[in-house]
Amino acid sequence: MFVPCERGGSSASSDFKGFTLLMPAVSVGNVGQLAIDLVISTLGMTKVGYFYTDCLVPMVGNNPYATAEENSVELSINAEVYSLPSKKLVVLQIRSPFIKNKYRPFCQTLLSWVKSSKCARVLVLSSSHAYQRDDEQLLGTPLRYLLTPDLEKAVGGLMQQLNWKEMEKVAAYPGINDTEKVLHIPGGGITKLLFTESCSKGIQMAVLLKFCSEGDNIPDAFALVNYLNEWLQLIKSEVNTSSQWKIPSSWRLLFGSGLPPALF
Repeated sequence: MFVPCERGGSSASSDFKGFTLLMPAVSVGNVGQLAIDLVISTLGMTKVGYFYTDCLVPMVGNNPYATAEENSVELSINAEVYSLPSKKLVVLQIRSPFIKNKYRPFCQTLLSWVKSSKCARVLVLSSSHAYQRDDEQLLGTPLRYLLTPDLEKAVGGLMQQLNWKEMEKVAAYPGINDTEKVLHIPGGGITKLLFTESCSKGIQMAVLLKFCSEGDNIPDAFALVNYLNEWLQLIKSEVNTSSQWKIPSSWRLLFGSGLPPALF
């Protein structure tokens, strides 16, 4: 699945032993993908490879993190891998939606790669429909987290120190049987499947998500990446952390380029 880049006549290493893998779920508002953009752009991460998969809609485009005319013509595809060895961080960015009925094969192949590449843990940035929250989820912050049992042992105490709220389970049959609770992440794409598969396979995984609605989701992306930064400390925390994240050049066209002036 992972294909390393050829740089200077040699292939990039596919051994990420001890690294944290950060990736988005293709979910409501594309919040996770936008947050990943901010991480890659701000940290100046290097592309080390890509995922070759038939589970995602094919796409190709210009370099979304171009900083000059010289590197703006580099091509990017639907699933690429970036690395920052100094922070033991590897990032998978997904840029297109999943093909119908391909969720499970993708998750299985991804988790197999996580094990073979020796990543220490996986962090998934996701989102969920705000309008489908239950009463308990309406209270307090719109940010939530989930930890697999194997990661809970390692960082559960830190989550308590940060005063984070764990994603609540909701009634499986509201109004009929409110005692049976299940994990429900509407609009979360592969989030729930990835999480439950990681639980069963003994993989250390955390899900960080935000309740949101479709629209201009840039503020949601900043909120989610700041939430991540509380834990990982990727950049120095200040009162206004959002101003420290570097907006990638591709965001200039996020909502189109506007109407041509010649029309007026």
